[in-house]
Amino acid sequence: MSDDLARALEDVLRPVLGDTTVEDLQRLTGGASRTTWAFTSRSDGRSRHLILRTGARDDIHASMELEAKVQQRAAAAGAPVPHILAADNSPDAVGEPYLICDAIAGETIVRKIFRMLDDTGRARLLTQCATALAAIHRADPDGVGLAAPDELAGWRTRLDEIGDTTATFEWTFRRLADERPDPSPMRLVHGDFRMGNLIVDDSGLAAVLDWELTHKGEIYEDLAWFCIRAWRFGAAESLGAGGLGSVETFLQAYESAAQIVLDRSTFRWWLTVATLRWGVICRHQAERHLSGEARSVELAAIGRRVSETEWDLLDLLSGKGPQ
Repeated sequence: MSDDLARALEDVLRPVLGDTTVEDLQRLTGGASRTTWAFTSRSDGRSRHLILRTGARDDIHASMELEAKVQQRAAAAGAPVPHILAADNSPDAVGEPYLICDAIAGETIVRKIFRMLDDTGRARLLTQCATALAAIHRADPDGVGLAAPDELAGWRTRLDEIGDTTATFEWTFRRLADERPDPSPMRLVHGDFRMGNLIVDDSGLAAVLDWELTHKGEIYEDLAWFCIRAWRFGAAESLGAGGLGSVETFLQAYESAAQIVLDRSTFRWWLTVATLRWGVICRHQAERHLSGEARSVELAAIGRRVSETEWDLLDLLSGKGPQ
């Protein structure tokens, strides 16, 4: 299969790079919705390290062509993203829709990143994350076909599809509906901006990855998602923003980069939505295991985190939570 794929990639890259040979094609681990390959292209005596991402089209994730367009717009606004060489929604060339981009050196495994960083490095990376988000939110979201979903209604539907709920989830949905703040302007949002979807090198943030959940939305959605417990990866509660620093420090860094003032009560509402979103995801993953759809110790373990998420929701609804 890899030989056939290598030949297909040579055909795809020839219009972009000229006569090309593909070598060292290796499938990488990780990625829940996309398959990722690393390889080297050789053209005119020059080698280039590239990444191939493939994945069938569905109703949840952005298409490959949409991902490419959004990343190009984010790059134009100043966000660090991989350079895109080619993308196609058709499966004809390589068997599935695909995206090819330059490989970016650095680390994505969060616990390794934490070990790399001292206090100064964490503070620098936190500021870089805030600055990158501000750039993403400045990018033009129009004219590329981005959806603009209602996040609260969407996760309500997702939970209802499982046919199970908890008292805490139900109370949270009602409180969020009753206390919904006035909407803010719709921007380009990443949709899954968090530790684990970032490449970090010795200089800090090297690239923002995994754009398959990109859409139009409020900036608070991205800011809040970065700050839920799951993406601290065991770091202290005082490091509520991605395990790097305090939530307030993160918000102030974003305000400085974006030249706006954030509403803290609106952010807290969105932080509650983000926490509820993670809880529904955990319950959904448990259901995949319990129903027999995909028997997995990992899915079962994620399902056990529903109770952790309920605790966080009760804290947020009672006025507590990360600082």
